[in-house]
Amino acid sequence: MAMSVPPDKTVISWSSGKDSAWTLHTLRQQGGCEIVGLVTTINEAFDRVAMHAVPTALLERQAAAAGVELWKVPIPHPCSNLEYEAAMRALIERARAAGVTRMAFGDLFLEDIRAYRERQLADTGLTPMFPLWQQPTRGLAAAMIDAGLAAVLTCVDPRTLSANFAGRTFDRALLADLPSEVDPCGERGEFHTFAYSGPMFAASIPVAVGEVVTRDGFVFADLHER
Repeated sequence: MAMSVPPDKTVISWSSGKDSAWTLHTLRQQGGCEIVGLVTTINEAFDRVAMHAVPTALLERQAAAAGVELWKVPIPHPCSNLEYEAAMRALIERARAAGVTRMAFGDLFLEDIRAYRERQLADTGLTPMFPLWQQPTRGLAAAMIDAGLAAVLTCVDPRTLSANFAGRTFDRALLADLPSEVDPCGERGEFHTFAYSGPMFAASIPVAVGEVVTRDGFVFADLHER
């Protein structure tokens, strides 16, 4: 009788946004891996998800709804590249000790970002995965929405997108309103999101949009539990 091969232990680079959530959904649909951790960098000064500025309490609710352990990676603010890479080395050591062999990312088409991640994981024993790579982003955004994924824009880069988009729901109305030069998934950093409902979650996370503020050149919509 042939021996069954155990699924590869996998962690997901988890920003709390729609692309991370869709990566989780995609991997579950494909099968063949055991997702054991959602890896998120946490800004220690503000106790929030780095860049997305989502409160850690909401992040924890999200991981619980996904049914996957949250792996927090604390980083200082401000954070140098050396400090960031040291934090990632510690994360890699934790993953290896736990028997993890793969790390998945929700990157879509930026070659330099993919190359950076591949360099980070080279010779570590962790294989990088990019399940959403080069999927046409307009179709991908629509597929997410049609499947029931719901998210809110928590951060907007006002150099590329009006500050009025901060706090809006990621839906078909938003896609219709995006300027043509803005990627529908915000892949170039035009906007970042927090996913609060969808097929990857056992239950929705009730959130409300609070104050909208400008900080460090970006516009942030504060979220809190409703």
